[in-house]
Amino acid sequence: MESIIKPNYSIFFGNTGYVKLLELINKNNYDKILILSDSNTLKYCLPILKDQLFSADSKSNSDIENKIFSYTVNSGEQTKNLNELKKICEFLISKGFKRNSLIINLGGGMVSDLGGFVSSIYMRGIDFVNIPTSLLGMVDASIGGKTGIDLNDLKNIIGSFEFAKIIIIDLNFLSTLPIRQINSGFAEMIKHSLIDSKKHWNKISSVNFSKDVDSNLIYNSIMTKIKIIENDPKESSSRKFLNFGHTIGHAIESFLLNSDREILHGEAILIGIILESYLSQKLLNFDTQLTLNIKNYILKFSKQIDFSEEDIKHVIEFLKYDKKNTSDKPLFVLLNEIGKPSYDNKVSNKEIIEAFKFYAV
Repeated sequence: MESIIKPNYSIFFGNTGYVKLLELINKNNYDKILILSDSNTLKYCLPILKDQLFSADSKSNSDIENKIFSYTVNSGEQTKNLNELKKICEFLISKGFKRNSLIINLGGGMVSDLGGFVSSIYMRGIDFVNIPTSLLGMVDASIGGKTGIDLNDLKNIIGSFEFAKIIIIDLNFLSTLPIRQINSGFAEMIKHSLIDSKKHWNKISSVNFSKDVDSNLIYNSIMTKIKIIENDPKESSSRKFLNFGHTIGHAIESFLLNSDREILHGEAILIGIILESYLSQKLLNFDTQLTLNIKNYILKFSKQIDFSEEDIKHVIEFLKYDKKNTSDKPLFVLLNEIGKPSYDNKVSNKEIIEAFKFYAV
C-alpha cells in the first residue's frame, strides 16, 4: 500500500512505518519516549513493536531503547476518563517528560483518543505517533486529529483536534483480534462506503465475513476518510458526513456504558447506521429496498439488541449532548442516496422511536 503524505501527518504501512518512526525519533532527538498501551496490547502487540524497532543491533537503536518508558491502562472505553488522564500526566511529570518528548499510542481507538489528548495538552502539546492495533483504529479513530475523553458517560465530550506526526498501519496486528473486535471496526468501513459511493458500497457489501476484509478495502476506507477531512479538518461542514450512524450510535453507546449490557463502539454504530438509514428513507426518500438491504447486511455481523420503551427514552435523552447540536435538538447526517449524504437534518423523537421499531422487526 502506498504511503500517504499530508502537510499535518503521514500514514505509512507495514515495515516502512517502523523505518519512518526511527527516522522521526533520530531527526527530532526526543529526550524521552512513552509507549502508551492497554492491558491487551501490552501482551499481544508491544513485543511485535519492540521487535520491529530494535531487531537491528545498532548503537542508535540502543540509545532509543534507553529513552523509552511504558505506561499501561486497562482496556475498554471506561478508561477514557479524567482520572486516567490525570494519572498519565502525573507519570509524565514524575519521569521528567518535556516538550521535546514523544508519546507512541499503541492500541485501538480508546488508546489513540486518550493518548492523543494527553499529547495535545501536556506542556501545551508534545508530539505523538499512532500505531493502531484494531481495525477500527486503522480505518477511523487514529486518523483525522480527533482526540478526547468521556465524562459522565458522554462520549468524547472533552477533547481537541491534534494530528499525530505519523500513523503506522501494520495489518499483522489484526491477527491478535477476536472476531467481535474485527466486526466493530468493520462498522466504520460500512459507514465510509455508504457516504462515499455506490461502487464502494458494492465492494463492502460483497464481503461475507469480516475476517475476509483485505488490504485494498482497508486502504479505500482510509482514503475515504482522508478525502473528507482534507476539505474540513475542524468539522464545520462536510466532515460531519463521517458522523453518519454516530448520532444515535453514540447515544446508544453512552446509555449502555458502565451497564451489564455494554457494547463496543462499532456495535453501537452498526445499530446507528440501521436507524439512520431508516430516517434517511423517512425524511429524504432514501431508497426503501436499500434501507432493508443495509439492515439485513449489518445483522449478518451484529447481534440484534432489544430496546424497551424506557431504554429508547434514555437514548433520546443522551441525544441532547451530541457535539453536532446547535441547540437541544439533535442534528443528523442522513443519506439522500448512497454517496450523497446530508448533514444538519432535524429529526423528531417520534421519528426516532419509529426507527427503533424498524430495527426491532
